[in-house]
Amino acid sequence: MKRIARFLFKAVIAVFLFTIIQVVVLKWVPVWYTPLMLKRSVEYRNDDTFRTHKKWVRLEKISKNLSKALITSEDNLFFTHSGFAWEDMQKELDKSRKTGKKARGCSTISQQTAKNVFTFGNRSFLRKGIEAYYTFLIEKIWGKKRILEVYLNVIETGRGIYGAEAAAQVFFGKNAAKLSLQESALIAACLPNPLQRNVARPSSYVLRRRSQIASATRQLDWKPLDEAYGK
Repeated sequence: MKRIARFLFKAVIAVFLFTIIQVVVLKWVPVWYTPLMLKRSVEYRNDDTFRTHKKWVRLEKISKNLSKALITSEDNLFFTHSGFAWEDMQKELDKSRKTGKKARGCSTISQQTAKNVFTFGNRSFLRKGIEAYYTFLIEKIWGKKRILEVYLNVIETGRGIYGAEAAAQVFFGKNAAKLSLQESALIAACLPNPLQRNVARPSSYVLRRRSQIASATRQLDWKPLDEAYGK
């Protein structure tokens, strides 16, 4: 029994050290490939037309318009929370109890980044636990600027399309640095379900959502973002 306990203790320590080293390395090394990319490649393995579009670029090479649009749409408290939107979660739980409807997800950009980089995105309590653990680590080790940079480079924006640079080139024929606010808001409007909502062929709902996001960006304080971009 003691041997088993000792083995389990060593295994936990080994896993803990591995994850710390993994996160420290990825603070400086570009995230070239993610579990989600692998998952999609397997899902579309019989589709000869499927291609993975991905190109890593530094944060400074991505239009600030896109950062504004995504923060506004996905996580407007990104620069002030510690990785989790606790108040939003509580509000959704209270609303769910009153209405009987399923609580809406309140994943922050930090959580989405952890999910994309370190998990396959499956719906399970185990995945949520792993996601929460890595969210804590990247908040402490990476910091907001690196989290935003990784997020902008790994987000799924369409079928086989990942990251700001690939999205800008595929959908608009330009570099991510040149994305306008309207183009950025359109990408953001499709993010909740990029395989159903198409940037190239937006529905009337997506176009309305684009306008809402573009307008809402003017209401937030962007000083922390300016600092992240070094401006």
